[in-house]
Amino acid sequence: MAGKSNKSKAKRAAQSTTTNSTTDVKSDAPAPPVAATVPATAPVTAAAAPVATAAAPVTAPDNGTLTAVDSAVPEANEVAPTIPKADESESQVENNDAQPKQGELRLYPVSVKTQSGGKMELQLNPGDSVMDIRQFLLDAPETCYFTCYELLLRNKDGETHHLEDYNEISEVADITIGGCSLEMVAALYDDRSIRAHVHRARDLLSLSTLHSSLSTTLALQYDAALNKVQNPGDKPKSDVPELECLGFMEDVPGSLKKLINSTSEEIRSVENIVFSSFNPPPSHRRLVGDLIYLDVVTLEGNKYCITGTTKTFYVNSSSGNILDPRPSKSGFEAATLIGLLQKLSSKFKKAFREVMEKKASAHPFENVQSLLPPHSWLRTYPVPDHKRDAARAEEALTISYGSELIGMQRDWNEELQSCREFPHTSPQERILRDRALYKVSSDFVDAALNGAIGVISRCIPPINPTDPECLHMYVHNNIFFSFAVDADIEQLSKKRPSNQMTEKVSSSEKVSCTEGTCDNEEHNNCNEAPLVENEQATYASANNDLKGTKLYQEADVPGLYNLAMAIIDYRGHRVVAQSVLPGILQGDKSDALLYGSVDNGKKICWNEDFHAKVLEAAKLLHIKEHSVIDASETVFKLAAPVECKGIVGSDNRHYLLDLMRVTPRDANYTGPESRFCVLRPELITSFCQAESLEKSKFKTKADEGGDDSSNVSADTSKVGDALIDGEANGASNSDQKSISDKQNTTAEDYAAGSSESSKSCDQIAFNPNVFTDFTLGGNQEEIAADEENVKKVSSYLVDVVLPKFIEDLCTLEVSPMDGQTLTEALHAHGVNVRYIGRVANGVKHLPHLWDLCLNEITVRSAKHILKDILRDIEDHDIGSAVSHFLNCFFGNYQTAGGKASANSSTAKNQKKDQPITKKGQGRGKGKASSKKSFSSYMMVDSNILWSDIQEFAKAKYEFELPELSRTTAKKVSVLRNLCQKVGVSIAARKYDFSANTPFETSDILDLRPVIKHSVPVCSEAKDLVEMGKVQLAEGMLSESYTFFSEAFSILQQVTGPMHREVANCCRYLAMVLYHAGDMAGAIMQQHKELIINERCLGLDHPDTAHSYGNMALFYHGLNQTELALQNMGRALLLLGLSSGPDHPDVAATFINVAMMYQDMGKMDTALRYLQEALKKNERLLGPEHIQTAVCYHALAIAFNCMGAFKLSHQHEKKTYDILVKQLGDDDSRTRDSLNWMKTFKMRELQMTAQKQKGQAANAANTQKAIDLLKAHPDLIHAFQNAAATGRTNALNSAVLGETQPRGRGFDERAARAAAEVRKKAAAKGLLVRPQGGVPVQAMPPLSQLQNMINTATVSSEKGGENGEAKVQEKKESSENGKTENLAPAGLGAGLTSLDKKKQKAKK
Repeated sequence: MAGKSNKSKAKRAAQSTTTNSTTDVKSDAPAPPVAATVPATAPVTAAAAPVATAAAPVTAPDNGTLTAVDSAVPEANEVAPTIPKADESESQVENNDAQPKQGELRLYPVSVKTQSGGKMELQLNPGDSVMDIRQFLLDAPETCYFTCYELLLRNKDGETHHLEDYNEISEVADITIGGCSLEMVAALYDDRSIRAHVHRARDLLSLSTLHSSLSTTLALQYDAALNKVQNPGDKPKSDVPELECLGFMEDVPGSLKKLINSTSEEIRSVENIVFSSFNPPPSHRRLVGDLIYLDVVTLEGNKYCITGTTKTFYVNSSSGNILDPRPSKSGFEAATLIGLLQKLSSKFKKAFREVMEKKASAHPFENVQSLLPPHSWLRTYPVPDHKRDAARAEEALTISYGSELIGMQRDWNEELQSCREFPHTSPQERILRDRALYKVSSDFVDAALNGAIGVISRCIPPINPTDPECLHMYVHNNIFFSFAVDADIEQLSKKRPSNQMTEKVSSSEKVSCTEGTCDNEEHNNCNEAPLVENEQATYASANNDLKGTKLYQEADVPGLYNLAMAIIDYRGHRVVAQSVLPGILQGDKSDALLYGSVDNGKKICWNEDFHAKVLEAAKLLHIKEHSVIDASETVFKLAAPVECKGIVGSDNRHYLLDLMRVTPRDANYTGPESRFCVLRPELITSFCQAESLEKSKFKTKADEGGDDSSNVSADTSKVGDALIDGEANGASNSDQKSISDKQNTTAEDYAAGSSESSKSCDQIAFNPNVFTDFTLGGNQEEIAADEENVKKVSSYLVDVVLPKFIEDLCTLEVSPMDGQTLTEALHAHGVNVRYIGRVANGVKHLPHLWDLCLNEITVRSAKHILKDILRDIEDHDIGSAVSHFLNCFFGNYQTAGGKASANSSTAKNQKKDQPITKKGQGRGKGKASSKKSFSSYMMVDSNILWSDIQEFAKAKYEFELPELSRTTAKKVSVLRNLCQKVGVSIAARKYDFSANTPFETSDILDLRPVIKHSVPVCSEAKDLVEMGKVQLAEGMLSESYTFFSEAFSILQQVTGPMHREVANCCRYLAMVLYHAGDMAGAIMQQHKELIINERCLGLDHPDTAHSYGNMALFYHGLNQTELALQNMGRALLLLGLSSGPDHPDVAATFINVAMMYQDMGKMDTALRYLQEALKKNERLLGPEHIQTAVCYHALAIAFNCMGAFKLSHQHEKKTYDILVKQLGDDDSRTRDSLNWMKTFKMRELQMTAQKQKGQAANAANTQKAIDLLKAHPDLIHAFQNAAATGRTNALNSAVLGETQPRGRGFDERAARAAAEVRKKAAAKGLLVRPQGGVPVQAMPPLSQLQNMINTATVSSEKGGENGEAKVQEKKESSENGKTENLAPAGLGAGLTSLDKKKQKAKK
């Protein structure tokens, strides 16, 4: 392995894709040995290995992405991490220099002399820091176990430079002129570095860091099978996926255990390595360099005591209980621990090689650690045995809650603000700044998570221990922690300490405390508010503060700073973590408040310099400069909410805190209990765009036609941004445009009469302090105008955005699969989740959406009740309390015995009150109260719990939960949703939801924190992706490929590969390659997206399911149908877990599975899937929905393949009737359907005529053919080849549009590129997929011969028809309902979103 690390490979590869759109696509992944760079005429190369590519793919993956394996050599891409030869990578480097592009990494070869004396080469960029080089060396197999060394750089002139860790290479020497080399020189160990070395050695020997994806495993298994079966033509016969897909849908609970990937078997290399009980070294040994003693037991059973010194590791002569520090007689010693173990044990040497090979064979992305991996709600069942592991025990006992074990704690605030001050004028500077910010923010979130667990577990003492417990604050590892309080307000105000220091700290840093609970002025308003609402308010204030902080971070105004922030929910508590404001803990800082108010507006501070900076941010955030009056009647001009705090820290930076109301209050919720109901920033953006569009309309009324469309696309691009970011399934560009176009047109009518409509987008600004208790300055008209403005945007939400969102749900324009994707879709449209009750009422007529909204409301209500319970119980009761709660929720648990009878109404009333009393107990952990609350909770039964849930839903979501909701909640998808929201992990076994108590205490396996954070994303890459989508919509494949590659390259440098945005880029790259006919390249990108989604979003996230679906379509395109079906089976399993079997996406996936079986010739199976899909769509969407028409059309095509033309005609007639009703006669899809009907009718007549001619001729022909074949067996092969080439030609003409009926707007270049590939394949004698629906090998030679004799006349027509049929079917699904807003490709949104995009562009 030419010694390049995965990271350096990824960098080099990402670069090569960035610089030239004709670069070989495969350079993006571990480069396969066969993928030499091939100059391509198409925007991307055809697969370098010979492949057969399908011309009419099953369903064009609309937005699908993943890296994948090459057709003929699946394992090559996956397994062999060999690197292109040095000369090849150098030529790429020269190529890069020739065409520098934005975000590009120029890489230069630098040779490295390793510590062991070997030679290797790294590709480096002058901007790389020495830390980066160390990371590359840690990833390279030759140098991965060296941790303690210094780096020397020798330049062309022979000068030697010593490299410091934080230097950039460019600061030391110019590597661009070549001739530079690096040398690793062994450095001396010290206490810290030798421990780090031992930890590193243990990590290297473990496979636990390797996250192998099921997709990789499937591809490797398929390849192994291919190698066994020498003739791959016989392969696709497996019926297993078929049985699993349909069968599993009826038994989702039983399929839980299939979700969890079997963990990779550990390869044992040594019995154990532990710190010896001889530690620490006695003082006289310290003086001669002993640092550490290790006890090692090898696989051979030998025990060694090893001494680690400042220079080497060696075996000492100790035996028994007395230290003998002399080297043993064998005299083994080495500079590294692994080097020494290789000398001591031959079994270790062999096992270590196996471990390294296994890691090298994995996809590079499977080795990368991801920030905050998603919470896994399922754990293996039965629970695996817990084995002794001394090393694990040591690590657990030295836990430090996220702070460094040795040395200085990190100053998070200084790191973060210093990174913000990095220069960011050139693209390269912006990348470096974004990378630094991302890294610091990610590390902060990680440390905050660990610290919050320590705080909630009471392992970290408070800094104000004399205050009431709910007001405790904590500082740990330079992070400030406070509880989002939900105790009784009156109690709080009585116990509120008057100490000025605490007052200041809490007001500036303790979100909820300042807002919800400590302001005397608001007591009058909210004393009567129920406690539930108070809890909601404090939770909401923390949420709003995080949103406000994010907005100011994105505005990125020079000189205005925010604190790093994260919110952690764990065991019922919400903890807010913030970086410590400089100087805040060092004494009274009340004089440092320059802006805003700490006492709820009684005294307001103001400073001109601060105001100027806040005003600059306000312009970007649509906040209006307005007047506010404090208690002393002084008028201040503010451009921020009154309760924000502008403070100058001891570092002289201007900090803005407490940004709870950056957007105005929601005028639809005005009660005192709703004071934290604010509008979402996405809504403000969308409203401003609609208003400014209206303005441009007024201006250009005369020449409305021409400019209008351009305005629409310009103005809505931002809305598109917001939507794309938020939408879980990833919308195609055209979906985006249509959403924002329609939204704007409605918005236009809505805002037409408004006097404000002449403002441009930037000038529209809102006063965040209207509808609050603060006294506003200015004249009455101005205040009334500000209030009117906010009312207008609030009614815009209710009158325009909500109806549009509901309409999008009904047309499947937006198609959420689970609670998380529903929430993301709501937020992306600017709708708060509190409106979900209205959404539910709007989609009552569609069962799957009604259930989804119902279940989301139920789960959110249940979550709050479960949090109350968790907050009040002791540690040892958590398991039984959670299982009891789940039994009450999913089962039918009734309290038994004499104490309380379930049907006694008095008992019911008493029990109903209990949760409320509990809430008032605050966070007290007194034993008496906890015992009481636990036993009282055990008295709660299903009826009480459900009446509590209904009360909560009514209070929070203004929604009456029907009795039916108890039944609809008995689903795996609801259990999954609840577990994910609360952080519970349960055993992956089959649960019987019809039982009274489906859960046992032993099923509850873990409780994890749930976190919200403000880790920044890279705006530059987002813009590139947007530009790429615009190009893709216009069919400019080459240009869009360049944009997506650049975005991928930038994101790789900023966030590393494990990030949702990187997956997005891979999805689009795969789509471009797919449209260009390069299946193998598309599979490779798709595989990447799949791995990232599994690691960053979770194994069962809907995006992961869609990734598997796309993967399957690409494999099918390479004629690897068995592998495709295995991936489809996985996609269906995941869809069943996240949405349940009743969802249009499941039906759309069934259609794709049917198409695959149809192409294999298994028509009976294909028909079963199609009929199942039709049943689902008719039940869920109604008999006249366009998706139902798609099913009828697919059935018509299937019957046509079987020769049942009469049935084909009947089904196509139904399709036509639906399309006429929904789209009208003139729509091209309706006309296409009419053409199909005529074609089927004509075939039916032809067949009848043929029958009437008499079957005698047919029988004679058949007999002749049989005799002929018996006499000349070699003719069989000739006929097969003739059939293949004949059909291929027919197919090419169909794709290029030379036969009737022609589909709309097919991308000519992509089709020609695909046709080119097929010609080359045919020239090489390769089998190209026939389009008649049955692969050549699957048909017996006789029937082929008959086919040719009897239907030679229609063969070309038929080939065209079949290929076109599929294209058409997909088109319909994509044009009509886009089966899912963001359906990635295959799962529903059918072929070529490109088509409709081009149509739109033409219109």
